[in-house]
Amino acid sequence: MTSDEVNITHIILCATGYLKRSKTKERLELLHLLKHKRISMTLQVCIMTPDRVFLNQDAEEIILPTNTGQMGVLKNHAPLVTALEIGVMLVRLKSEWTSLALMGGFAIVKQNKVTVLVNSAESADTVDPEQAEKNFLDAQKRLSQLSGQKEKVEANFAFKRARARYQLVKKK
Repeated sequence: MTSDEVNITHIILCATGYLKRSKTKERLELLHLLKHKRISMTLQVCIMTPDRVFLNQDAEEIILPTNTGQMGVLKNHAPLVTALEIGVMLVRLKSEWTSLALMGGFAIVKQNKVTVLVNSAESADTVDPEQAEKNFLDAQKRLSQLSGQKEKVEANFAFKRARARYQLVKKK
């Protein structure tokens, strides 16, 4: 844990009144735990696809593409299960953000663990930027030209997948 993380945690504990109510010995023990990384400020994030564990790492913050919009998750988030839209998931560890394309699924948040179950997932280094842009423009054009309901639904899914890959490489 960096000194900035210790300071932020100290500020949060002061703001909530915890350190004011604590005895001096308890305050010192808490600060000792914070400085020696015994109190974690991270989430455990696991992304699973049908054929493998795509990602299993710590993160300080994640942003999920849910069906109702983007949702941020920090440590000690309330437990929940949410459907995921086809889109880009952001994962932050320290000051570095990583973008991942998710192709729909579910996320479970419980006890500082985030389990993401998706049909497929991709990282930016596995997507060709030129091909992603071409596929996105083609999918956009095809979607605007269709009139049948079934064709529009299929084209909409193709468009969302192409858009997620395109956004992924643009955030690189």
